[in-house]
Amino acid sequence: MAHCRHKELVMIAPIKDRLRCLHCHLVLTNDELQNGFCPECLEEKGKRNKDFETVSVENQKVQYRCEQCGILIKTGKIENIA
Repeated sequence: MAHCRHKELVMIAPIKDRLRCLHCHLVLTNDELQNGFCPECLEEKGKRNKDFETVSVENQKVQYRCEQCGILIKTGKIENIA
């Protein structure tokens, strides 16, 4: 396998604030909730869990994808740029 030097990087934009289920740890947007319940817990365990924590953009890491080999590269936290 040839070695890639990752010269063609594309920044993957962070998603808006998301929710993480406190039971199964699924991360999803508010639009993906099914009637306010975690879809993973409902499908896998039949439980209607509504316990979520907010995962803000500030806690996300910047990600880049190499256009040549497809690898994801994560860097430090996103900082407010003003």
